[in-house]
Amino acid sequence: MKYSEISHFSHPHHNLKFEYTEAPFKCDGCKEVGIGSSYKCGGAACNFDLHTHCAIPSASITHPFYTKCSFQFLSRPPGQEGRYCNACEKRVTGFVYHCKLCGFDLHPCCAKLPMVLDDGDIKLHLYTKVSSPCHRCGRKGRSWSYRSSCKKYNLHVACVKEMLVDSWHELYNGSGGGAGGNNYTGGRKSVPSLKATLETHSRHRKSKGKAQKCCEVAGLALQFVVSALLGDPTTLIAGVVGTLMSK
Repeated sequence: MKYSEISHFSHPHHNLKFEYTEAPFKCDGCKEVGIGSSYKCGGAACNFDLHTHCAIPSASITHPFYTKCSFQFLSRPPGQEGRYCNACEKRVTGFVYHCKLCGFDLHPCCAKLPMVLDDGDIKLHLYTKVSSPCHRCGRKGRSWSYRSSCKKYNLHVACVKEMLVDSWHELYNGSGGGAGGNNYTGGRKSVPSLKATLETHSRHRKSKGKAQKCCEVAGLALQFVVSALLGDPTTLIAGVVGTLMSK
């Protein structure tokens, strides 16, 4: 359920308003990148954004992959040691769903990844592991993966996230951004545009010659996984991604 305006414990001084944008942002809850639907503070000095999954979390969830687990929503990772998301293998530094019994952790957006992505032309199913190589890295196993119904296309969730993070980090460094990953433009916290990120990745892929030209179906598969990882698997955002990645 979405609300036009909410109050949130992580930003008690101002209400947050629902908005939709294709400009990527860094979520102040889970500390991961987002796009599309979000809850944002309208104050110019706040620069506060939350994924919808982080703004309106469930107190506890279950997941089809972990039938014996009960994940509790926490505002920070438990304990003092570094913790990593079981879905994407990336470090957890903010909001998290944690199973106390098993010790598993999931980023809020990873916890809410759709089991099936389907736009009518392509259908992708989420698995904990697949036996076929990932379309991007060429390796088997590793993190959760999306596989097409025809079983020809597999994409590790970790690989898709790495592609985005690596490109964004390079753009930060190239434009004078700090290692923390924040780029400030006119006082507004932001991340480089999604289009620029994907164009950078495409140029590097071609220059290194590590992968053949992506076919249209692989591009379509990637666009929906990217959109889902960023918290909003919509065709509007996916179209921006797919147009670049299928070239």
